Amino acid sequence: MTSADGGYSSDEIMTVTAARVLRDGMTCFVGIGLPSEAANLARATHAAGLVMIYESGTIGAKPGWLPLSIGDGVLAETADAVVSVPEIFNYWLQPGRIDVGFLSAAQIDKFGNINTTVVGPDYARPAVRLPGSGGAPEIAASCRQVIVIVRQSTRAFVDRVDFVTSVGFGDGPGCRERLGLTGAGPQQIITDLGVLEPDPRTMEFVLTGLYPGVSVADAKARTDWDLQVSPGLAGIPGPAAAELSALRALKAAAPAEETFPASEGARR
Repeated sequence: MTSADGGYSSDEIMTVTAARVLRDGMTCFVGIGLPSEAANLARATHAAGLVMIYESGTIGAKPGWLPLSIGDGVLAETADAVVSVPEIFNYWLQPGRIDVGFLSAAQIDKFGNINTTVVGPDYARPAVRLPGSGGAPEIAASCRQVIVIVRQSTRAFVDRVDFVTSVGFGDGPGCRERLGLTGAGPQQIITDLGVLEPDPRTMEFVLTGLYPGVSVADAKARTDWDLQVSPGLAGIPGPAAAELSALRALKAAAPAEETFPASEGARR
């Protein structure tokens, strides 16, 4: 999908919007995909001191290209330190030492609760069984703030998730406090249409920003709950030329996949 003028894709504007949230000196728990693109773009442009932490145990990784997975060797090769996975969670994440954590979702509801477990009312016999939680519940619980990146559709943006894999604001105000969750919870949902943020009174996510060429009606049509609109609704600028250039350079810098002669491959 591209913008109306064909200058950038929806993935690119989502990535750039997420990158703009990150600041120099922040610690960021990074996942693969658009979150990794956003964090690496921020470090390559305006946040050279961003400390990227990957679940595999790398702290302060500085890859010159976008890693293929959390186990990509370039992360360990360029990291300030490599520690065990239990240390990442027990020492860095759970005590609140990480500023920002990125998450995605198969379903997300109006209170920012995330489902990546099952679709359908019956856990034992779901319509779809999803990959599961990984480290997402800990990220949602303990990072100082969480940013969710997900494409907006009525299938994904539901009034109530079928299963709560990672808690956002639960059933509304006070829920995180009752559960003893130390992080502030999801502060932005970045979509292919714009940005949603929690209303400080109701903790329900409302529309606060739209990309060029996107209308409020577009966002409402792709949301299964009665999406409210912030009085301060803002237009979000599209990616600048320098942002697009840096992002595309990161993608282009990836080394070619290792290949083997046909005869050697046949022996493997």
